[in-house]
Amino acid sequence: MSYLTYVIEAIYLTASILFILGLKGLSHPDTARRGMILAALGMAAAVIGTLFNPQVVSYQWILIGLVAGSAIGVPMARVAMTAMPQRTALSHAFGALAASLVGVAEYVIHGSHLGGFKMGALGFEVMLGSLTTTGSIIAALKLQEWMRGTPIQFKGQNFVNLLLALSIVGFFIAWLIKPEMPLLFFAMVGCGLVFGVLLVIPIGAADMPVVMSLLNSYAGLASAATGFVLSNNVLIIAGTLDGFSGFILSILMCRAMNRSITNVLFGGFGAVVAQDTTAAGGVMREVSADDVAVQLAYANRVVFIPGYGLATAQAQHAVRELGDILEERGVAVKYAIHPVAGRMPGHMNVLLAEANVPYSSLYEMEQINPEMPSTDVVVVIGANDVVNPDARDNPKSLIAGMPIIEADRARSVVVLKRGKGKGFSGLENPLFFKAVTGMLYGDAKSSLTSLVQAVQKL
Repeated sequence: MSYLTYVIEAIYLTASILFILGLKGLSHPDTARRGMILAALGMAAAVIGTLFNPQVVSYQWILIGLVAGSAIGVPMARVAMTAMPQRTALSHAFGALAASLVGVAEYVIHGSHLGGFKMGALGFEVMLGSLTTTGSIIAALKLQEWMRGTPIQFKGQNFVNLLLALSIVGFFIAWLIKPEMPLLFFAMVGCGLVFGVLLVIPIGAADMPVVMSLLNSYAGLASAATGFVLSNNVLIIAGTLDGFSGFILSILMCRAMNRSITNVLFGGFGAVVAQDTTAAGGVMREVSADDVAVQLAYANRVVFIPGYGLATAQAQHAVRELGDILEERGVAVKYAIHPVAGRMPGHMNVLLAEANVPYSSLYEMEQINPEMPSTDVVVVIGANDVVNPDARDNPKSLIAGMPIIEADRARSVVVLKRGKGKGFSGLENPLFFKAVTGMLYGDAKSSLTSLVQAVQKL
């Protein structure tokens, strides 16, 4: 090995260590920013190491790629925090597309001369990359509301999905046996692209956190396979870290929603939530901002529970302002975070962090539930399923067994909601009909702003 080779390997090793440290930093909000910086430095080191590689025969296309990527990446980096889920989905799509294109290029250039192991890795890379590309695009369209967020189903959908999955595997095996037949290879790619669409369309927008995590896992595993094809150690390490951490997160989130990971893998997750099995009934009690302001101002403990409604209304700064005013009056304020609230893992954490809500004020579901009976007022902002007591009390409910934030055990509940609809899941929430619950209708940001003004007058 030449001196330059040792240098490149040392740079790759440094990049890999930075990736590991970055992932470790992301395990806690206090160290998340540092973790992101370390991961970014790791990526910079990996790029620099690659540019030093003597196998690079032309920097012209690399320069073109850098300019094109920057032209796309800079506007994407400037999107509002409320649009972060769809931006993340597009990032998954671009990463998976890059892995797929590398695989296609390697096959076109080298044909059947790659060797058995690399051919297998290349097929795996292209399969996962193609379905992740289209699946992530569909997820982004749903999150951006350019496509309806409710499940899209058709007769025989499960059969079609199974047939497509078997076709992909069949083409893959046939191609490994006859690698000199490009028709088999591109048929596998085409089926993968179609399968990605059909995998995500039956999933409701309310169930996107697990889907986002799973797509992230697929993109990471595709990158790891790319590393085996290119004999690039840093790609193998980074892709494996991304793939398996995303898969573990998907399993944990499924447990948090009492869902089966097998349903997610086969595209059935969230497809049944359009039904309503709850026996909730009665009348929702509407309250005014002035009434709620009195409750909040003279409470000892207040807990805010954010949901997707907080994101759509871009109300994170308003809730922080209200929380600050209450704390100035001596009220103990906490923010309860459900693991699957929002449209991507950690969505509520990201929004509240943008509004500079202290990490010490954020409490996970397991931490906050024991405090609910001693909480004076719980304010639910645009959340539905994560506070639905049917998950705990109604064994026939479609969300039966799903752990929830037990808002109904508090002394008083105020729900900020745009209207009397059932939300994305299609399930009625008995919490909204309880005697302790008051409904404050309207845009969450406007309602919170009205509460700020009303509390200040007291």
